[in-house]
Amino acid sequence: MVYKKTIIPKKQVLFISNGTGEDLNASLILQSLIKIAPKTNIVAMALVGSGNAYQRLGISLIGPRQTLPSGGIFYTHFLNLVKDISSGLVGLTLRQIKSLLNYRQHCSFCVAVGDVFPVVMAYLTNRPFVAFLVSTSSYYEGRLRLPKLTLWCLQSHRCLAVFTRDAFTAEDLQQQGMTKATFAGYPILDVLSPTDNNLNLNPKIPTIALLPGSRLPEALHNLTLQLKVCEAISELEIVQFRVPLVSDVMEKDLKTIAKNQGWQYQSPGIFSKTKQDKTIIVECYWNAFADILQRCDLVLGMAGTAVEQAVGLGKPIVQLPGYGPQFTYSFADAQMRLLGISVKTVGTTPNNPTLFTDAAHTIQSILKNPQYLEACLENGRRRVGQKGGSDSLAYAIAQLL
Repeated sequence: MVYKKTIIPKKQVLFISNGTGEDLNASLILQSLIKIAPKTNIVAMALVGSGNAYQRLGISLIGPRQTLPSGGIFYTHFLNLVKDISSGLVGLTLRQIKSLLNYRQHCSFCVAVGDVFPVVMAYLTNRPFVAFLVSTSSYYEGRLRLPKLTLWCLQSHRCLAVFTRDAFTAEDLQQQGMTKATFAGYPILDVLSPTDNNLNLNPKIPTIALLPGSRLPEALHNLTLQLKVCEAISELEIVQFRVPLVSDVMEKDLKTIAKNQGWQYQSPGIFSKTKQDKTIIVECYWNAFADILQRCDLVLGMAGTAVEQAVGLGKPIVQLPGYGPQFTYSFADAQMRLLGISVKTVGTTPNNPTLFTDAAHTIQSILKNPQYLEACLENGRRRVGQKGGSDSLAYAIAQLL
């Protein structure tokens, strides 16, 4: 998409986000904004975690940052909130508010990406702002019920636009009287261009991608559960497994999993196990997320944003409930409501003795159902959208600047 050059005065725009997926969306929007309005000075505030998505781009960060036990997903269980509070959540939040109030005189515009927390923080700057409600959708319950505090901030004259993550939510909010609500795109598909990594794939064999998540140590616990499914499905079908790993996962972590679960480990990133004269191979790759997601036939997912991206590509998803703190059954159930028919969750607890064989049979039935696979393609377009959301949102923000 080609846009006319936007000429605006020198401004400092503050992006405020609260989570890994939210940081990713914000970073994609601001990259496009820099291209469209190159004279804009951009800074960011990561309310949850370390703000890695911003740091990779060299974006200046303001305010204190801390990684808490829940990774910002404390709403899935009361104990997660208790752990966060005991680890300093209240003090961190107060320091972030103080830092923002001290800094707000330097910015002229805010972009809040996430839910109520960044929206309220943007409101506290006393500057014009827009909100991208990437953390919620009308698909969850059929009608979006925003917290009263969120509504109060969004109804302010300083809130110039409310962007939603899907068209259905924008239509719902407009029917509720929020005329400034609009859907301009969802950026997460804009980072899925393949890089032609050699994945050592046999094109004649179905490929299953394992998405264990990005937060440690939870992702390692999830991968342990997924390896058990690999064993179960290999008894039913000839398939191949590929795992995209985040940079925080080290080879020593993989060696520990292999040792504890009775697998052999070969560097770099290869698990193997021989059962009844059949050898199961699971290959892990760093920096190959887009390639694996593009080329797989099915996803065994225990992640948030990564599963949404897979759905957007038209992939069928089979989920396992994990031990958390993020990927529990309640999170998996909410993700099914958000993402529709593309996502199936097997079981309600990781302690279910038939969980892995049930998952294997579910995978087998999906791979043999071409009508369902075709329906996943259409569902992905409807629930997640298409590429280009970063540019569309950036252009809309540039016009408001």
